[in-house]
Amino acid sequence: MTQAARRDARIDPLAALRAPGDPPWDVYLTGTVFLDIVFTGLDSAPVRGTESWARGMGSSPGGVANMATALARLGLRTSLAAAFGDDHYGEYCWDALAQGEGIDLSASRTVPGWHSPVTVSMAYEGERTMVSHGHEPPQEETAPDCPPRARAAVASLTPGARSPWIAQAAGEGTRVFADVGWDETGAWDLAGLADLEHCEAFLPNAEEAMRYTGADCPRAAARALTAHVPVAVVTLGAEGAYAVDRRTGETAEVPAIAVEALDPTGAGDVFVAGFVTGTLAGWPLADRLAFAGLTAALSVQEFGGSLSAPGWSEIGAWWRRVQSVEGQDPAALRRYAFLEDLVPAELDRPWPLRRAVPTIGFRRSL
Repeated sequence: MTQAARRDARIDPLAALRAPGDPPWDVYLTGTVFLDIVFTGLDSAPVRGTESWARGMGSSPGGVANMATALARLGLRTSLAAAFGDDHYGEYCWDALAQGEGIDLSASRTVPGWHSPVTVSMAYEGERTMVSHGHEPPQEETAPDCPPRARAAVASLTPGARSPWIAQAAGEGTRVFADVGWDETGAWDLAGLADLEHCEAFLPNAEEAMRYTGADCPRAAARALTAHVPVAVVTLGAEGAYAVDRRTGETAEVPAIAVEALDPTGAGDVFVAGFVTGTLAGWPLADRLAFAGLTAALSVQEFGGSLSAPGWSEIGAWWRRVQSVEGQDPAALRRYAFLEDLVPAELDRPWPLRRAVPTIGFRRSL
C-alpha cells in the first residue's frame, strides 16, 4: 500500500455512505496538467528591463492537478483523465499525482513527443501574475470517450462550447460541479454556458457571477443563477462566500478566515474541492461553505497550487489551535464546531504532506 493510500484510509468523509455497488470513484475530472513554477516573496511586480529576485520558489503539478490533489487530500477517491508530456516534467507530474497523492490515472495518457505545458507564476501583494506556454495535445489523448462511473465530477465550463462528457456523466447519475474562467469574448452570456443545464452546482467568483447575470451585487447574482442551476456559490474574496440552494430554499454566508497569504495559486480549486467533499458527505449548506473557505485559507499559506492543498491533519491542527487562542468570538468558533466530530483527537500530523520545492528530481525514499 502506498503512503497516499495509507493516509487516505485514516479519514474517509464518505465512510458512512459507502455501500456495495457504489461507483468506483468519488470524483472524476479531466483537463490539462501544467508544471507550475511559482516565485513568491516579490516586493512588487517585475519591471521591464530589470532583474527581480524572489525570496521563495516552488515547483509542483498545476492546472487540473490543483483540483485533483485537493480532492484526494480530503479523502475522496479521485480519478483524473489528462494528457501528460513525454518529458521529465511529465514524468514528475505523473509520479507526484499517482504515487504521491494516490490519484487514479488509468484514464490518463502520456503523449509521445509532446512537451508538458508550463506556467510561471509570480505572487506579490496578495495577487499573482502568470506566464504560460504549451501546445494542445492531440484531441484523442485528452479524455476517454466514456467517463468512468463516479459520484461527482468537476468541470470547467467553456463559453460557447459543449463538452460531451458532461452530459454523459450527468445522465449516468454523476453530480456535476462547475466553475468557469474569464470570458475572453466579452459576451458574458449564460446561454453560452450550454453545459450548465447538466450541473448541480455552479461556483463562479463575484465578478463573473455579476457579469453573467447583470446583477449589481454578488448575492443578487447568486440568487439569479439558481434559475439555471440548483446550487449557486459565489466567492466574495476577502468577504468570504455566499450560497443559495434552490431546492431547499437554504441560503448561507460565511466570512473569510484572515490569514497571511504566501501564495494564492490554486486557492479557488481547493475551495471547490472542499465544497464538493461536504456536499457528497451530506453536510448542511453553511457547513459546506465554511469548510470550503477554511481549506482555501489553509492552502494560501504554502507555496504552489496542488501541493499547498491541506489534508485532514492540518484541518484538525487548525481547529485545535484556534480554540486555544484567547479572545475568540464564540459565535465564530461555533461556525466550525462541526469539525469536532470529523477530526479524531489523536490525528495531528500522521504523515508529511509533500510540498512544493525549488527544484524537481531529487531522489527520495517513499
